[in-house]
Amino acid sequence: MSVPTILIEMAVFAALFTVVVFASYGGDKKHSSASIHNYPPDIQEEYFKTHERIDVSYQSKGVVLAKSFGILLFTLILFACALFAGATTFWQGFAVAFGLMVWIGLYDTCFIDWVLFANLPMFRLEGTEHMDQAYHQKWFHLKGMLFPGIVFALIPATLVGLLVMLVW
Repeated sequence: MSVPTILIEMAVFAALFTVVVFASYGGDKKHSSASIHNYPPDIQEEYFKTHERIDVSYQSKGVVLAKSFGILLFTLILFACALFAGATTFWQGFAVAFGLMVWIGLYDTCFIDWVLFANLPMFRLEGTEHMDQAYHQKWFHLKGMLFPGIVFALIPATLVGLLVMLVW
């Protein structure tokens, strides 16, 4: 497998991920259950004081659909990445996909969540603009990356490994 290819894929994956994040939080999309689900509980509570309460649990239809779409999207992107990197076995495909998922989890946590989410007004929910400290909760985002993030990463990684195995 090609390490330089994987490094380029890391940069491209981060760029694609950033575009998807910005697209999914643009306009009224940030008010969907799938988006609000990603906010710390104290921000959610403050938001629902002035807005209609919607189900933002992992079992809600919006969250399940968003996570399912994410699995499919990540599987397709990561499958292409594994093939470009030269994966020819289940374990090679799994390793490339899981490694890229861990990378994107770290990128999401350390840059998207800790820097952009915490500081850009476009991510602030109406009525929570004053909650600056709540938007800077690093531990909340780190916990989410570790669990369920790592467990979530196993799903597309396994699917990519299976697809690579089927192709070769």
